[in-house]
Amino acid sequence: MFQLFSYKILFFSTLSLLLHPFPARTIPATLIPGDLSPNATWNNFLNFIDAGKGANFSGMSELKKYFHRFGYLQIPNDVVDNFTDVFDDTFESAVVNYQRNFGLTVTGKLDAVTVTQIMSPRCGVSDALRSSTDNNNDNNNIHVTKHYAYFYGEPRWGRSAHRTLTYAFSGNHMIGYLSSSDLREAFRRSFSRWSAVIPVNFIESNDYSSADIKIGFYKGDHGDGEAFDGVLGVLAHAFSPENGRLHLDEAETWAIDFKSSKSKVAVDLESVATHEIGHILGLAHSSVKDAIMYPSLSPRTKKVDLKVDDVEGIQALYGSNPNFRYSSLMESDLSSGWVNRSPLKWLTWLVVVLFSLICF
Repeated sequence: MFQLFSYKILFFSTLSLLLHPFPARTIPATLIPGDLSPNATWNNFLNFIDAGKGANFSGMSELKKYFHRFGYLQIPNDVVDNFTDVFDDTFESAVVNYQRNFGLTVTGKLDAVTVTQIMSPRCGVSDALRSSTDNNNDNNNIHVTKHYAYFYGEPRWGRSAHRTLTYAFSGNHMIGYLSSSDLREAFRRSFSRWSAVIPVNFIESNDYSSADIKIGFYKGDHGDGEAFDGVLGVLAHAFSPENGRLHLDEAETWAIDFKSSKSKVAVDLESVATHEIGHILGLAHSSVKDAIMYPSLSPRTKKVDLKVDDVEGIQALYGSNPNFRYSSLMESDLSSGWVNRSPLKWLTWLVVVLFSLICF
């Protein structure tokens, strides 16, 4: 039984590489138009394209603060306000680490593709990573295993074989332009994706104060040390177990159905909710671009299906839902955008079907 399960993991891990080979990255003709990235500070990062070591640009200290916030400049917090505008050796190392983490070409310079990634709307949780072999370095707060990652210490909810967590919405921090029923249904679907793969149930509660998971929409500095920054930029953040806080930026244009929301900066609520619940459960950011736990999400993009990387990461913490089958996960993977798939990927799909018929 164990041997068959190992073969399945090996097969689907290899298949994931076939389905998502190293993607071609091109420099967009227009990086990020102003109406798609109205965050003023992040917009100014366009001024630094092609900057490298030794450069001195007014405002580069703000970019250094960005790198510090997301874990690439590991320095004491009291030094942050003294950042200079010089592209020094330390900052070059930070850029290299950033490029490696996002699978970009490692140049050590602020090339156009790197700046585009930096300006992409994203989760507010730090990317601070350390190698799984770097067990003696406690300066960083996240432990990397494969592509998925955990918060330092690998915290999770409880230790029993089966868990039920309650969640509730703040009565004082909600948004009025989405119906309560639609919003709640979007979160219900997001929670159900995680409960489908691990032995954890989620139940909505009317008692916000005692709920395990507390959800609300907030603006700017809202008292948790992680201030929001207006439209786009940071979209949301959540905390590791067993904190339970899940906060979304009230300034965003949140959408459940893009057909009814025409805004160019609309953000899919369900996609962000699914990502942040991953943090609530103990997953940190993944370097797999298609994974739910990848930190960036573009406006008007829906990304709600768990990938193999997400499932392997969360099951390593909680175990598998007895009813979960990897074959169902792959069916979901394969059903996304197959009209435009290459002949190689059609062939891969055929291999999956044949393998399933033989082995499952």
